[in-house]
Amino acid sequence: MGHIEVADVGYQLPDGRPLLDEVGFRVGDGAHVALVGANGCGKTTLLRIIAGDIAAHTGTVTGSGGIGIMRQFIGTGRGVETVRDLLLSVASARVRAAASAVDRAELAVMDSDDERTHLGYAEALAEWADAGGYDAEVLWDICCTEAFGVSYDLAKYRDVMTLSGGEQKRLVLRLLLRSPEQVLILDEPDNYLDVPSKQWLEDRLNETSKTVLYVSHDRELLANTAHQIVTLEGSADGNSAWVHGAGFASYHQARLDRHERSAELGRRWQEQRDRLEELVRTLRQAKSPKTQAAVTRLQRHELTRPPDPPRQQRLRMRLQGGRTGVRALTCTDLALTGLTSPFDLEVCYGERVAVLGANGTGKSHFMRLLGGWPELDAVAHTGGWKLGARVVPGHFSQSHEHPELAGRTLLEILWTDWSLGPDQAARALNRYELVAAREQPFDTLSGGQQARLQILLLELSGATLLLLDEPTDNLDVASAEALESALDEFDGTVLAVTHDRWFAHSFDRYVTFAEDGRVIETDDPDWTGSAVMSRAE
Repeated sequence: MGHIEVADVGYQLPDGRPLLDEVGFRVGDGAHVALVGANGCGKTTLLRIIAGDIAAHTGTVTGSGGIGIMRQFIGTGRGVETVRDLLLSVASARVRAAASAVDRAELAVMDSDDERTHLGYAEALAEWADAGGYDAEVLWDICCTEAFGVSYDLAKYRDVMTLSGGEQKRLVLRLLLRSPEQVLILDEPDNYLDVPSKQWLEDRLNETSKTVLYVSHDRELLANTAHQIVTLEGSADGNSAWVHGAGFASYHQARLDRHERSAELGRRWQEQRDRLEELVRTLRQAKSPKTQAAVTRLQRHELTRPPDPPRQQRLRMRLQGGRTGVRALTCTDLALTGLTSPFDLEVCYGERVAVLGANGTGKSHFMRLLGGWPELDAVAHTGGWKLGARVVPGHFSQSHEHPELAGRTLLEILWTDWSLGPDQAARALNRYELVAAREQPFDTLSGGQQARLQILLLELSGATLLLLDEPTDNLDVASAEALESALDEFDGTVLAVTHDRWFAHSFDRYVTFAEDGRVIETDDPDWTGSAVMSRAE
């Protein structure tokens, strides 16, 4: 078995700003611990420190059992071009080095048939065996057979770009769960997964006896799998860790109680300081011999100053909307070419409609079609659709693809496109916790920051029909909850594609895009289209 011990870890950004400050916690043998916190608080950086990718500036990380790592972005960079490359990317450093040596030796044998070259090849194969390469290939064969229905030998040269992000993650997760390493570090393992795949991930996490530390913003996954929750939060001096020793069900109340206790300690400390200062002033005015003793008491009290209360996220989204005609959207015999059969759909003013279904069934195409984006010409369709009177669509893109925003800072976007003055722009960005990134180009923002800016632009647009394509995918928990609150207050109509089960619970209607091409309304969320299939039978 294995464990992780993080003690007083500190880390500064390249510009000198503190990111992590005295972070400390323990992930015990067999525990499943979720690491949460605001976008940009340092979760991925901390995982990289624990994995040994980068060094902490202060503090230590110790552990046992060996570490298996799934990074946030897999299948990209580092020469990952084939399935074999992808599997090697999560292997141990020794296995990766031995594989490179074998590759070089094989190329050398092709060019030269002398004894020295063959001896080098034999030595490379011997190191491959000693490093555990053959054992790794056995695991790879099992995982490829499960994932693709073919052996590793048949799958290893497949172009990794022919796999979806979800397929890549499931393959890597299968491997890590079977690996000899007893500690798993998973950075957003649920990203790119549809709901059946998330449920598969939950089942695997609940079955494994390995020690797991993972980052996730999916509240349903947190509720179903986390034994404990570590929160990164803090102030300008850097983020530290707070450990909630139970699951997600009691997390919110425990965090509120903690913040209230911290604020109460601060108030009491300040009240005592005010009393001591008043005593010192009174004694000085009376020229009392007890003045110095009072000054000493005040100085001692100031040394006991409690830590600043944890900084809370205060996102204030103001999606206003406006009254429209009774029928906000009408679709008649609409079919997305090659994706869906013809379907009818009527959405009335004020309704909240969740659009569900597996990846690749046409949901995002549907949203782009209704949004009238530049990609409209690429959304081939037959049949008709129309928006109601006074309906102004606003589209949130899952991929955050906004060519018109690329290379432009947030202030430039708000000044030029929306005519906001400096003070107005700063206030708007502050409400979305983006003011610190105001000079950054849009394409350099984190996924969560880009999502929050998209929502701000929807607010400024005056949209009365929100077309949201996976809006919570990159949002931290507090941001997702702020969006839900804003949608509750929104005076308009909402259509949202989502794989977020927690988010979906807040909707009134559910429209499922099934894998057989049909689009049908269901009474409850139907993530796989199974209800659609059964109705046909």
